Amino acid sequence: MTDREQLHREGYALLRRAIPAEWLDDLRAVFDAGVKPSEQWPVPRGMDWRHSLLDVEAKVQAVCRLPQLLAVVGELIGERFFLSQVEGREPLAGGGYQQLHRDLSAQRPGDSVNALAYFDDYGPGNGATRIVPGSHRPRQGEPPFDLQDESRSVQLSGTAGDILVFDADLVHAGSLNSTGARRRSLLISYFAEPLYAAHLETASLRGIRMDTTERFDPADFDLGEMPDTAR
Repeated sequence: MTDREQLHREGYALLRRAIPAEWLDDLRAVFDAGVKPSEQWPVPRGMDWRHSLLDVEAKVQAVCRLPQLLAVVGELIGERFFLSQVEGREPLAGGGYQQLHRDLSAQRPGDSVNALAYFDDYGPGNGATRIVPGSHRPRQGEPPFDLQDESRSVQLSGTAGDILVFDADLVHAGSLNSTGARRRSLLISYFAEPLYAAHLETASLRGIRMDTTERFDPADFDLGEMPDTAR
């Protein structure tokens, strides 16, 4: 099985220590400085999460453009794409639990990809993400996925600097931050180029201030050796 086949079969990649270690202190400071309460966002945010408005920060934009990250995104989307959104998210103590769900592609399977870039170590205790590998492309005749069924879910864990990249149709969820330990991250969204008009229609509601006109071509990036996965 080729690296590309594995990526498309599983629907995600976990890029271990993709963010340079020397960036992390600055990124944590940027996150903390950008935290705004729910009522200061165009649309209210979840009350059990800390949300940071940081999309125009240079170091954040650099994370979104890491070549290894863009290579995986380009392979999953398979056509020219753009950076649609980035915001900071952190589950509060006693919060962050989500039911398994999909974020959903817009016009065709694979036209939307998400990434979570972790600024702190993460695991079961501080609300790390759960995923269901391979759940983004149900086989023909397969019954609909039961979002209440956790039997196939994988609880991720890792270190600050890791980046999880996944197809928007992959079943996933946040977990309960039972310990209260910090788990700051970026939630990054990339869309295929044909989704740009729809993106502009809702950009202000999503608090997007950054320039989203830059385009990325998958042919410009080398996927190379597949990164580590969750299992």
